[in-house]
Amino acid sequence: MSVLTRVATHQAARDEFFRSLRVLAGAPWELSRTVPGRLGRLATFLPSNNLLYSYVLFGVVPSLYTDRVLIRPSARVAETAMAVHEILGPAVREWGGNIDMRRVSQREFLDECALSDAVVFTGQPDNAEHVARRLPRESLLLSFGSGPNPVVLGPDSDLDTVCRTVLDARLYNSGQDCLCSDIVFVHRSIAHEVTSRLADSLRTVAVADRRDPRTRVSALVYPDAVADADSFLTEHREFVVVGGGTDVARNIVEPTLLHMPWNGSFHPPEFFSPVLLTMEYEDPAQIVEWLHTPEERERGMYVSTFGEPGLSGPRIATSTVCENQITFDVEDGNRPFGGHGPRAGNVRRSGEIQARPLLLSAEAARAGRGPVVRPRP
Repeated sequence: MSVLTRVATHQAARDEFFRSLRVLAGAPWELSRTVPGRLGRLATFLPSNNLLYSYVLFGVVPSLYTDRVLIRPSARVAETAMAVHEILGPAVREWGGNIDMRRVSQREFLDECALSDAVVFTGQPDNAEHVARRLPRESLLLSFGSGPNPVVLGPDSDLDTVCRTVLDARLYNSGQDCLCSDIVFVHRSIAHEVTSRLADSLRTVAVADRRDPRTRVSALVYPDAVADADSFLTEHREFVVVGGGTDVARNIVEPTLLHMPWNGSFHPPEFFSPVLLTMEYEDPAQIVEWLHTPEERERGMYVSTFGEPGLSGPRIATSTVCENQITFDVEDGNRPFGGHGPRAGNVRRSGEIQARPLLLSAEAARAGRGPVVRPRP
């Protein structure tokens, strides 16, 4: 926990710890279900957040069916990632796993990727294109991107529940997670009450030490996220309800609420900060149309719906529908992750690109490399 809280709030690190345990407990079941082929070498670009959880997902579990797992930590958090590896690496080696984490340049690691059977990339979709160009045609490449993960609060919402849920969906690790919701659509009939409650709640959220178990929002780890939030808030100052302050020198973004009228052409950025944006809607057809726009079809990941009978799943356009659940409720490291938007996640092999929810062991099974793996006891 002392290592994880270098880059995550104590609350988020604790959640990540138990999610990681759950993935490990579910690994035998996962491999019995997916039956992956044997991989000789896997190369993984570790993300800059959720370091323990990502190490388990893309290192520990794949080492059960991979001869050698190579991991490159993000330069932003390399020291912390290496500390996680120093704690867990010896335990992995004890039962025969082989995980090699290296602090190397991206160019050097791309050379390793070109020699690997499979590559996991976590980051900006445009950077995934650069990685793909460096790989042999037959390589298996899984690209994990991100999406806006909108939440829809319909007229039948339970206000106490949804307001707590929205704050959980936005403030997880100070908003520094790809599963955080970047926009909340609120039905006109409850918009005033919802925004009032959210504003009151955010006024009580202080920016504090991330190591304190009571802290929900701390100084951000990524200076560019602070700069991006500052630019957005400056441009949209008229919509700020509460908060809106930033301190670039100290990497601080105040817990902020903005409320906007309906604008079907607006597509939120990935805030990666404690910025909560609500937008008023009147008819669920507006949400459906918005999710079908080219921009949102490209990055469709999840859409969470509460109290809105006009929206139902399992999919709307390329977004996976979560009824009465936020993204953190449905995420399961032993099952496919994400939606069907190409920029949210895709798999490439032999010149083909397919966007779909991703699970590495399932894609290794589809690739059909080597003998079938039987899960270890």
